Parts: sequence; C-alpha cells; structure tokens
Amino acid sequence: MVGTKTRPSLLYMVKQVELVVRSHLDELVKPAGITALQYTALTVLERHDGLSAAQLARDSFVTAQSMADLVRSLETRGLIRRERNPRNRRELLILLTDAARELLAQVAGPVRELEERMVRELTAHQQEQFRQALGKAWHALS
Repeated sequence: MVGTKTRPSLLYMVKQVELVVRSHLDELVKPAGITALQYTALTVLERHDGLSAAQLARDSFVTAQSMADLVRSLETRGLIRRERNPRNRRELLILLTDAARELLAQVAGPVRELEERMVRELTAHQQEQFRQALGKAWHALS
C-alpha cells in the first residue's frame, strides 16, 4: 500500500537510543578528557574494581583489542592501575585510581541529568517498568 508506514523495529529504536545517548555522553565527558567508551569502562570498574582486561571488555561492550588500547590510554592518564592477581600471577587486574574516582564524581551530576532527561516523560512506575524490560531483553539475548 502506498503511503502506509510501518513502525520501526524495536532493534532499530534501541540503536537510535544508544546512538543519541552515546553522542550526549561523549559531549558530557569530553571536558574531562575522556570518551563515552572510557567513561563506560570506568563506571564498570567503579561497580566491580579489580577486573581482568577480558572481563572489563565484556562488561564494557568492546572487543579485547579495543580494551587493550583503552586500558593503555586510561593508564597513561593515571585513571587506572594494573596489579598482578595474587591468585593467578599471570593475570593483571585493572583498578581505579583516586583520580578516576574524582573524575567520575565530577561527571555524575550531568550524567544523572542526561538519564533523567531521557525518561522525564515517563512516570516513576513506567521508568521502573522500562528498567525491568531492558534487563529482561538483555538477559534474553545473553
């Protein structure tokens, strides 16, 4: 039928949200001298400090090669440090530095405001449902 519009797929809509969030996040963290991907890795470490590079890559949604470059950059900036795993001396664990914790504290407010802006037209109940739905969608594909 001419003129009939179909709704965009949910996959397309999720990608649209991801891209616009990443664009805004890049702008928010740029003054701190980091990228959205670096910010994501730092927040993963903030929740689970002392991860291997492989685990950090998985939890940050990047490849191992991308994580290697990202870790080098963050280490050069003094935002992370690497230590030998006492249980497996061949493995290096990645840990946040105090400088990284300060940086995350500086951008916490603007990042929270971005998230609030994203869901401001949803009621508190809808926001919770949205969070649960995203979690279920992620688990279904993991």
